[in-house]
Amino acid sequence: MGKNTKIRAGKIGYLAINLLFVCMLIAQPASAKVPSVSPFKLLSIPILGLTVDPSHRPTGVVSYVVLHFQDRGDQEGLRLRFQTLPGKFSPLAQHAVKLAIERVAAFANLGSNSWTVGLTFPYPGMTLYGNSLSAMVGLSVVALAKGESPIYGRSITGTITEDGRIGTVGGVPQKIYGAHQHLNRVFIPDENNITDGDWSIPFLMHVSPVNTVEKAYRGLTGHRLGLSPILP
Repeated sequence: MGKNTKIRAGKIGYLAINLLFVCMLIAQPASAKVPSVSPFKLLSIPILGLTVDPSHRPTGVVSYVVLHFQDRGDQEGLRLRFQTLPGKFSPLAQHAVKLAIERVAAFANLGSNSWTVGLTFPYPGMTLYGNSLSAMVGLSVVALAKGESPIYGRSITGTITEDGRIGTVGGVPQKIYGAHQHLNRVFIPDENNITDGDWSIPFLMHVSPVNTVEKAYRGLTGHRLGLSPILP
């Protein structure tokens, strides 16, 4: 595939991704490393996305994003570092991720001003487009900050709205079909996107609609997000 191919595709094992990212960190010059009062945490998370098949029809895929988290101990603001190699993130994806992290942190009653978050898309020459990854990234970053993590084999597609709900995204049926052979449970926005039309859940696939960030976090991690009440 050519450079910057529009794709949200592929699958690389958790161990291979983590090893790749650690090697990238070691290869960086000392001046590029961020001082921290806490050790960094690494986590690879599954992302539900879309690509096109040979007939140019949209099809769902599972890819992975690697998160690198540190709590610096100061209050100089959230620092996001989107790696441009091996793959990279589109401006829309970067903006959506920033909003999601800040919003989930606020609903968890946590301050994100001391966090440094690095993100790597470990697929050479590919760009991750769209905003549907943002809920999974935001929830996973806050889980790392809380000393928790998503349950293996679970993922969510959607955004985080300003009022703490899971925002709608398109291509949900294709994403679910793409995740059928790879994940145990998928969380989707409670409100359907009108462009998706009618669709059915694959046999034995566990799909859970959620409408709030609290319910999404509890489903992904098995823990409560914060002390704020659960929205209806």
